[in-house]
Amino acid sequence: MDVDRAVKEAVTERCRTETHRIRFEYRSGMLLIWLPSGRQLTYVKPRMGINSFGSEAVTYEGVGATKKWERIESYGPKFVENIVQAISRDILCCAMRKLNEKGFDIVMHVHDEVVLEVPLEVTVTDICTLMNQTPTWAQGLLLRADGYECNFYKKD
Repeated sequence: MDVDRAVKEAVTERCRTETHRIRFEYRSGMLLIWLPSGRQLTYVKPRMGINSFGSEAVTYEGVGATKKWERIESYGPKFVENIVQAISRDILCCAMRKLNEKGFDIVMHVHDEVVLEVPLEVTVTDICTLMNQTPTWAQGLLLRADGYECNFYKKD
């Protein structure tokens, strides 16, 4: 509920709040959520409203299910989900940079996995060791990469 409280306070008070190394800020008609990586999530024209269950909720403008701009209801756990997915993406990007610096050919990435084409002498352990390194902005976060080797791409 810390994120829910921080988001609501930022929107109602038009101020800056923080919880768990994540900063929430209302600025120029936007709700900005600053991630530990320094990247931000942006929600357009946030305001307090009443959700479909009759409770107070943050709403914002975005592209909804109709593929048109509309006011979207949100709530603490949904903001947490967005934050976790964004941080996971930032961690994967850091790992991909490390792989790229070592000269590994990244064929593609899908959500939380990366597909590489590497010389035969490179092991899955070599790749996982690189991907297990915690970015400096996420100190204290324990990472563990897992992988497998095959001749053709397949979902594990």
